[in-house]
Amino acid sequence: MLEAAIFVIFPFCMAFAAISDLLSMTIANRVSLLLVASFAVLAPLTGMDWSVYGMHFAAMACVLAVTFTLFAIGGMGGGDAKLIAATSIWMGFGPVLMTYLVISAAVGGLLTLAILRYRGSTLEVYTGGNIFLRNLADPSKGVPYGVALGIGGLFAFAESPLAIWALGQMSGS
Repeated sequence: MLEAAIFVIFPFCMAFAAISDLLSMTIANRVSLLLVASFAVLAPLTGMDWSVYGMHFAAMACVLAVTFTLFAIGGMGGGDAKLIAATSIWMGFGPVLMTYLVISAAVGGLLTLAILRYRGSTLEVYTGGNIFLRNLADPSKGVPYGVALGIGGLFAFAESPLAIWALGQMSGS
């Protein structure tokens, strides 16, 4: 049951945030709250050492400090800042957090370039009214960075401590 919760909650939140940001240009606070609360409950049940558990919260706090600063100077949206921090608690300090941040940044850069290319193109004229593409076509809208964060989170998730624990439990290790 614990393994199922780990394999459902995090991927669902990442997918929901990506789709929500694409359709509405917002990421609901409840997504970030669910990520933090579910980690807070699930991690101790996996037998995670308390010092490691605390370091996961420290990772979230450090990432939140950086992303809040970026939000304050207008460099990123508030929902994006909260989602990055909430995702970071699942990754903890270490290579998996770096994997998440690098993949998210690379996908975000590619997404931004694609959106800029799309806006004002002939393709945009014909498809800009589509429910999935209308925000991408509107030059007054930003970039739905939640899409990149969702993709980065899903790619990095397999290396996260809780996913590794759950895989070990399922394989009998």
